[in-house]
Amino acid sequence: MCGITGIISKDKNKNKIIKDMNERIIHRGPDAEGIFVEKDVALGQRRLSIIDIEGGNQPIYNEDKSILIMYNGEVYNYKELKKELTEYTFQTNSDTEVILHGYEKWGHELPKKLRGMFAYAIYDKNKEEIFISRDQFGIKPLYYYQDGDTILFGSEIKSFLAYPKFKKELNKELLGAYLTFSFTPTDETFFKGVYRLPQGHSMIIDVKKRKITIERYFKVEFDKTNESFDEVVNDISTAMKDSTEHHLISDVEVGSFLSSGVDSSYLVSLAKPDKTYTIGFDLAKYSEIDYAKDLTDRLKIKNISEKISKEEYMKAIPEVYYHMDEPTADGCAIAVYFLSRLASKDVKVVLSGEGADEFFGGYNSYEDNFYTKLPLFIRKTMASICKVLPQNKITRYIIRRGLPLEESYVSINRTYYDDELKDVLKIDNYIKNKDIVKDVYKEYKNSNKLDKMLAVDIRYWFSNNILTIVDKMTMAHSIESRVPFTDIKVFDVARKLPKNYKVSDGTTKVALRNAAKKVIPNDAYKKKKLGFPVPIREWIREEDFYQEIKDTFTTDISKELFNTDYLLRILDEHKNKTKDNYRKIWAVYSFLKWYDEYFIKR
Repeated sequence: MCGITGIISKDKNKNKIIKDMNERIIHRGPDAEGIFVEKDVALGQRRLSIIDIEGGNQPIYNEDKSILIMYNGEVYNYKELKKELTEYTFQTNSDTEVILHGYEKWGHELPKKLRGMFAYAIYDKNKEEIFISRDQFGIKPLYYYQDGDTILFGSEIKSFLAYPKFKKELNKELLGAYLTFSFTPTDETFFKGVYRLPQGHSMIIDVKKRKITIERYFKVEFDKTNESFDEVVNDISTAMKDSTEHHLISDVEVGSFLSSGVDSSYLVSLAKPDKTYTIGFDLAKYSEIDYAKDLTDRLKIKNISEKISKEEYMKAIPEVYYHMDEPTADGCAIAVYFLSRLASKDVKVVLSGEGADEFFGGYNSYEDNFYTKLPLFIRKTMASICKVLPQNKITRYIIRRGLPLEESYVSINRTYYDDELKDVLKIDNYIKNKDIVKDVYKEYKNSNKLDKMLAVDIRYWFSNNILTIVDKMTMAHSIESRVPFTDIKVFDVARKLPKNYKVSDGTTKVALRNAAKKVIPNDAYKKKKLGFPVPIREWIREEDFYQEIKDTFTTDISKELFNTDYLLRILDEHKNKTKDNYRKIWAVYSFLKWYDEYFIKR
């Protein structure tokens, strides 16, 4: 696990600039630094040593030094691929060199061969071309920026701030989408001109022409198996055992995050790491420590836990949003920050359970209820009636589910609805939510309802929020997160499951739970999903947190972008317990704290 940076420009002092860019992301790789500068190209890398600790420093060159690589990630099938590359001489035992020689043999087809998490930059001097790929699901981040003859790319946006001519400007058009999705769903970012390379895509930079070409090499596809339920459960068991074994490949100790839920409990029961890590909070219903301890006691492994106070949580907010690069209204980001800090005292690598929900159907909204099973024309009629009634959670739900899926579903964790954006925002030139997801719905127009929802969530919620949080928060503490559920072989099993093997009769992840039941020694396999419970809802009502948010809502930038009267009203409604507005409050507050970090303080 590392971080990479790159510059293509005419600047004379690229050596200093690339070192400065590396310094901004030193947390991603404190063990070593790699620099390459030649003509118009400068490449940088910060290394966190996991595999081939002594020999894996970068850049790594091919035999005649005409091709070199800077790389962030882990490719778990590198030993298998190495057997296909017998015509090449290897100087190291690293997966990095396997990728490099893989490029020599397979060219732009290379990423299709890789199993793991990766964002690499391969510079082919003969072609004057830089070939960049990001893994299939977007576990590893990659951003890029072009201004005239200058191109920047890197693992984190903050590295671009070290480039003297970088134009830092807020992309206000994303505010509506952010408030709806609770994160930035687009390839555009909140920094105008900065884009993320989508998951499952490659980017080719023509150094001479300064031309960027983006190509997709992986598409999420669904199919349906004819296997019985028991056969499917066995397939999941086999795939998860194999994936976990591959994700344990390391030259350093591997620990694991652990909550009370089925996902992390399944991983820990398979991997049996020496150490697991859990955080909780003072409020009992938000703490999973006792559940985690029960599992580790049964497995005879160690659980290390810590309780986080409200004051610690509040204090960490600025640091968290600096490391995130962009705002997120997902309160678990700060929790993962503390969890990563705890684990970093002992290990360099941790397993984490992301991917199970998005692959195996972990959200209750994926299942139809009595109302959603009604014919659309009946739901449309009921929605029309509710539009003239006072708006609350029930009427909004009836209205939303009275629309076709393509017009109503944009994210698993929707915060603001379209009509509410007019109340909270002072600007109206924002990207419309339907315009963001329309291409996915067009591509999956012949798929069933569940597969459409999964396609939307894997493309946006999973890649741009969940995986981003885990990557940025672990890297903030210089540890590597590995996600065995988010594995191409595991997905190949999950994508074939019919709906009733995923959600049925109020139970989520039906088949996965049955596979987990075989190895989990307690009843965690049947626990309902909690997410990552954080007591923000309660904390906002306490005077110190309430006042902090109120002060933030009355800053100059808040008054410029948001309707302050509206914000103060929903804040008071929540404090007085007349309405539960915490998610709306937290979305705006998180954005303003992020803005403060990047546009006021830095």
